[in-house]
Amino acid sequence: MNNVNLWTSPEHALRYLGKADKIPHRTEGEAVLLSQVPKNVKRILDLGTGDGRLLALLKIERPQMQSIAIDFSPTMLELVKTRFAEDKTVEIIEHNLDEPLPNLGLFDAIVSSFAIHHLTHERKFDLYTEIYQLLEPGGIFCNLEHVSSPTPELHERFLKAIDMEVAKDDPSNKLLDVETQLDWLRKIGFTDVDCYWKWLEMALLIGVKINGIAD
Repeated sequence: MNNVNLWTSPEHALRYLGKADKIPHRTEGEAVLLSQVPKNVKRILDLGTGDGRLLALLKIERPQMQSIAIDFSPTMLELVKTRFAEDKTVEIIEHNLDEPLPNLGLFDAIVSSFAIHHLTHERKFDLYTEIYQLLEPGGIFCNLEHVSSPTPELHERFLKAIDMEVAKDDPSNKLLDVETQLDWLRKIGFTDVDCYWKWLEMALLIGVKINGIAD
């Protein structure tokens, strides 16, 4: 498993942001995610917040919620700080998801958008476990994610669909199939686990915490 991560590079971050709004069907996945997060949540954690796009969408109908946004890209951190400069309900923390999450208290919802696939598979599993432990009983985890295709041909089809040359495929990506990740969430203790939306290599994985801390 490669451990390449280019997201400390301003050029890499800005190149992604230049294309993010043009990714086909992205807004469909975001709309499903927004529909699943209760409007009365009091506290939410956004992992790999980027420029704060998803958090800003969540706050449209949840202006009262307190939120913590985590990222480690200097470029993204500057952008999200600018976006929420006047919003006292948003706390921004610099943290690399390769490392265990700090003790941030409990959350009603934890979300992530196209970030966790940059972690090694072992770290993905550990992070999912940490997420479960940080959720209040009844809390929801929503991961709008870049997942792997079952065949190289389908992967190339996805790259073509998003206007990406195969030779320029992001080496930071460590893609994993939907089924494995859903199985992990169930083993950790999440319930109502499912893929709530999918288009090619873009998928929304959701699980809910019902009981106490996982064994």
